[in-house]
Amino acid sequence: MSYYFTKKLNLSFDAAIARVTEELKKEGFGILTDIDVKATLKKKLDIEFRKYRILGACNPPFAYKTLQAEDKIGTMLPCNVIVQEISGGQVSVTAIDPLASMQAVENPALKEIAAEISKKLKTVIDRV
Repeated sequence: MSYYFTKKLNLSFDAAIARVTEELKKEGFGILTDIDVKATLKKKLDIEFRKYRILGACNPPFAYKTLQAEDKIGTMLPCNVIVQEISGGQVSVTAIDPLASMQAVENPALKEIAAEISKKLKTVIDRV
């Protein structure tokens, strides 16, 4: 089982960020964190790196249900979605598959919640 959903796009990096953000919003997700890996590596290590952003997406009702089912699950939140430049001027968008990542947690109540979140994130990736 793969631990992510991914898709290549023929869009500019900024257009991809905008589209991903809009599609996440349609599925009830907001962006809690936005990590610019390129800028961070330049600042901290003086290394040049491709455009690469990690968007920490959260769907509040599902986050609440998940936290009620498993109080330590915050270690796996929010759901990360990455947007990165790849070769040939393309951009890839990749989202975590919560169903795969939560298999490590031995709590049957999480499986149903993870399946619902997984479906929403897969829909986002399919639509971008």
